[in-house]
Amino acid sequence: MATQHAVPTHDDRALSVHDTGAPVLDAVTVVWHHGSPQTGALLHPLVDAAEARGIRLVSYARPSYATSSPRPGRDVASAAADVEHIAETLGLDRFAVMGASGGGPHALACAALLPDRVTAAVTLAGLAPFTEEFDWFGGMASDAALRAARQGREARARFAETDEFDPTSFTARDWATLDSTWSALGEDAQAAEAAGPDGLIDDDVAFVSPWGFDPSTISAPVLLVHGGEDRVVPVSHSRRLVETLPDAELWFRPRDGHVSVLEAVPLAMDWLLAHGSGSTGTAR
Repeated sequence: MATQHAVPTHDDRALSVHDTGAPVLDAVTVVWHHGSPQTGALLHPLVDAAEARGIRLVSYARPSYATSSPRPGRDVASAAADVEHIAETLGLDRFAVMGASGGGPHALACAALLPDRVTAAVTLAGLAPFTEEFDWFGGMASDAALRAARQGREARARFAETDEFDPTSFTARDWATLDSTWSALGEDAQAAEAAGPDGLIDDDVAFVSPWGFDPSTISAPVLLVHGGEDRVVPVSHSRRLVETLPDAELWFRPRDGHVSVLEAVPLAMDWLLAHGSGSTGTAR
């Protein structure tokens, strides 16, 4: 079972942090970056996969999600400072990062900006930085929210007043996954939505704005996992990233959509164990 902490920050905010603790001495630590919207809670498929591999799993709610304080104007890069503070508080020195969907860019931010701490990174169905050099919106079943975010936070907030989820964004395989292995994901997303739209609004604005770091500077190995039938974040995003990152590989899963690709989490954790190591020892 994971424990929950309210971790105060240096700028008088608080972050909701979840931590399974170290199951064994010198356990590898993985910091999980949740999707958009989620509460940051450690869902049981993640915990089960981590426990089976002796991994310590840590997660946190990004600002304005769950009980984490708002951070007005945050960009993707700001996740690195929050994670570094969490690492200092929990006594973590080195760790790997993993993020799904909206968590992917934030995991990459940590890899880029905390090179002495992050040993390896995994993204599943993650976004690439916004650019007009490829069709960034191409293949999205519903891109209206992100297009509104391009007009600024106020426009994205107005859109949230009438926004409704488009069920065609998920494939039949996605819906089957939500009805079985990853049912906790849907429940958690509903809990995050019920708490209000601010976290998701801030995420969307950050995704389509300058990220605050250059992914090409990431020196740690990166694994990109993406489904060929993803209608939320098309695989073109990971294909763009794999061309940009210095040390990256892409696991293309042709039959997976945006949710069913999460079935690869256990294998991705195996990859992290093979490509990076972390410690629960005292932070620098």
